[in-house]
Amino acid sequence: MPIHITAPLTAEIIENLKAGDAVLLSGTIYTARDAAHKRMYEACLAGKALPFDITNQVIYYVGPTPAKDNQVIGSAGPTTSERMDKYTPTLLDLGLKGMIGKGYRSDEVKSSIKNNRAIYFAAIGGSAALIAQCIKRVEVVAYEDLGTEAIRKLEVENMPLIVINDATGQDYYELGVAAFREAEEIN
Repeated sequence: MPIHITAPLTAEIIENLKAGDAVLLSGTIYTARDAAHKRMYEACLAGKALPFDITNQVIYYVGPTPAKDNQVIGSAGPTTSERMDKYTPTLLDLGLKGMIGKGYRSDEVKSSIKNNRAIYFAAIGGSAALIAQCIKRVEVVAYEDLGTEAIRKLEVENMPLIVINDATGQDYYELGVAAFREAEEIN
């Protein structure tokens, strides 16, 4: 049974989620991919403010396609999270609490997730049309010149996700591999 949660995230929500939990996320989240992350990172290094208050927020690694007639947004599937790993610890240190993408995270990012009591969710690759249906409102908030990679504020309802890295340091991918190996040894 999926766990219903709301963003922005609270410490209580994060502490109750464990690697492998299925969740349905509702509330406000932001989009950002490589180019937007680079700009935010450079702003941090220069001592400048970020384009939105990142405290307790969730960033979805997506570059949505343009909306067609009668759509809020086009396809909105996750991009590979690893491309943001260079910038992620800095954003977590500034108060970011959740990330949504696909694929593995570096050891440095996993350590930062644990140290900052944050969480990493996976959206299922290939589910771009389903995810788009969960997005109820879209507003460009920064870096409009980046086109699909601009930072957008999304209002989402029941977005299906899986907890991959939880605040205690557990990694669902590693747990899955270990369970598979254990099952192989038993057989």
